[in-house]
Amino acid sequence: MSIREEVLFRIKSVDFEKKAEPENVSSYFGENTFSVSTMKEHISESTFNAFKRWMSEGIIISMDQANEIAECMKRWAIAKGATYYTHWFQPMTGLTAEKHDSFISIIAPGKVIEKFSGNKLIQGEPDASSFPSGGIRATFEARGYTAWDPSSPAFIIESALGKTLCIPSIFISYHGEALDKKLPLLRSDEALNKAAIGLLQLFGHKDVKKVFSTCGPEQEYFLIDKNYYNLRQDLVLTGRTLVGAPSPKGQQLEDQYFGTIKERVVNFMFEVAREAYKLGIPVITRHNEVAPHQYEFAPMFEESNLAADHNQLLMELMKKVAIRHNMVCLLHEKPFAGINGSGKHLNWSLADDKGSNLLNPGETPEDNLQFLAVLVAVLRAVYLHADLLRASVAMAGNEHRLGANEAPPAIISVFLGSQLTSILNMLEKGAKDKVSKRDIIDLGITRLPKFNKDTTDRNRTSPFAFTGNKFEFRAVGSSQNISTPITVINTIIAESLDYVADKIRKASSGKDFSAAVLRVVAELIKETKDIRFEGNNYSEEWVKEAKKRGLPNIASTAESLKALEKKDNIALFEKYKVFSKEELIARYKIWVDMYNIIIGIEANTLNEMVNSCIVPAGCEYEQLLADNLLKLTQLKKEVKLKLDAAVLNDQKAHLSEVAQKIYYVRRNSKELEKLLEKAAGLRHEERAQLYFEELKPLMEHIRRHVDGLERVVSDEHWDLPKYREMLFVK
Repeated sequence: MSIREEVLFRIKSVDFEKKAEPENVSSYFGENTFSVSTMKEHISESTFNAFKRWMSEGIIISMDQANEIAECMKRWAIAKGATYYTHWFQPMTGLTAEKHDSFISIIAPGKVIEKFSGNKLIQGEPDASSFPSGGIRATFEARGYTAWDPSSPAFIIESALGKTLCIPSIFISYHGEALDKKLPLLRSDEALNKAAIGLLQLFGHKDVKKVFSTCGPEQEYFLIDKNYYNLRQDLVLTGRTLVGAPSPKGQQLEDQYFGTIKERVVNFMFEVAREAYKLGIPVITRHNEVAPHQYEFAPMFEESNLAADHNQLLMELMKKVAIRHNMVCLLHEKPFAGINGSGKHLNWSLADDKGSNLLNPGETPEDNLQFLAVLVAVLRAVYLHADLLRASVAMAGNEHRLGANEAPPAIISVFLGSQLTSILNMLEKGAKDKVSKRDIIDLGITRLPKFNKDTTDRNRTSPFAFTGNKFEFRAVGSSQNISTPITVINTIIAESLDYVADKIRKASSGKDFSAAVLRVVAELIKETKDIRFEGNNYSEEWVKEAKKRGLPNIASTAESLKALEKKDNIALFEKYKVFSKEELIARYKIWVDMYNIIIGIEANTLNEMVNSCIVPAGCEYEQLLADNLLKLTQLKKEVKLKLDAAVLNDQKAHLSEVAQKIYYVRRNSKELEKLLEKAAGLRHEERAQLYFEELKPLMEHIRRHVDGLERVVSDEHWDLPKYREMLFVK
């Protein structure tokens, strides 16, 4: 019996005692967060009002007020059982980081008190030397700073033996450059706010003080039994299976999709939701996805900065809770070949402080005109900056997913739906020089529907689709920190909102405002027409059509990241103070380097698996076949065993097949070693190109031979858990 088969008999669900929980989620939602309402209960009215002004108008609080907030936050955290605090930040690895400090302060020999000052709240100093900087700083320059982000509430993380107060923070170098994901996102929100207010004022909304992006990221993931995970070196080290023959039954029947959730999984989901609610994460949807043992969580919309923090927390929670249930949560974009991978559909919209959604068409001609102005600004942004959107989702994991059957291709396009498309087509042809409100009605603009409910079909193949009163960016990877895609979307749309506002301002000078808006809208509809596509993005026809339209189709991660080095793109981000040139170039270098590191780990892991696990298993089975053939030959000769020649020929053919497969695996594995040696002497960009063009195809070639070997080697000799087992755990 193989190790794999032994594990099969040990797999079982984890039994849990049902905890006495409050009946209503509302009674404990956010109980582990130092929210604005919690803060209001603990600090003075004057300090609270100063904090609110800081949030709405950017007027920074005084140090005395910071000390008061810090003291109240400490008392609240200690009352909850926290003994340590940490500045929780998001370095450019895409993960989160933390350095814990105790609240205690020595006041005399053998005596301490709990103390937490405004200085410690506002600023921390972690060792920054081992975080990627892309050349912004030398490795030996260890100093870095974290700074409190008051727009995201502090929260408490619980473990079995204690609790820690986590303070969401930005992370900067000694000289002030952004070394994290959060600071550029906050900067992009500022740029978007300024641009959107400028446009809204043209439409008479003088009272709007703040406009912000909102997001709701749909999180896809796989669950597998921990026993199987521990037997898969590739899953442990890379997050995906580097070898593995398809299961006879995969997702062909699509019987998993929205099906009844297994009790083992739904128990996991209940615990994730309970922990998420305590942290104020508004998870509202859960369901089975298309692939076996693939699932999804989806939250309500929140301000983008908070949504990004909550998504990072949710991913961490999912991984922790899965372990408690004797499972492992896989967030890789393509953990299993041949079945759907996992994305993170990023639903993005715009809202103001009056509660209005800027992507809601409204009910009056004036509102419709404003909606159209915002809509064409989005179309223009995607049309001009598709390269940046593609770069924002460029990562090793997404290379396996983008362009596959379940994901949008690397071509960025926009889906609007038939109803909105017909309106835009009409406006492109029918706008007049002088337009009255009656003419606006004639043009059909007042018949623009309210998109609070979907009035058009969804296009699940589109990378950037309008789905009611929001856009859905479907190309984001499931393991990805969503801050970078949001930062790019915010920035390019801020630039387009400024452009549209400027065009309207010039066109309406001394003229009818509505007519001017329509002319600008019609002009941009025509200019951006090539970015709109209503059909099947998976089809070969679209690839050919996109090429005719001049739309980029860049499959390579490293190649797509070159958008960050383009002069025009650098100028764009510098204009809106989102990234400096140095910060952008650093990100290019970091992400190319991360790509190389990930592919290198995968290649070395595959090579080790081939030599230590796969080939030995094949050779054991080969020996079994050889011994069997030898015995049959001897028996035929010595005891005159009656055997047709076809029987021995079949045995020989089977032995030959296994021997050949082992040979091909070993031969290509040696080629893999040579390529890795060659890559070691190349510059980062050249190495990435070699990995994409030569090494990855060779890895896939090795995989095909290994998977062929898996299909013929007996279960008794094959120790690696198979797809049919990992994906159909009861």
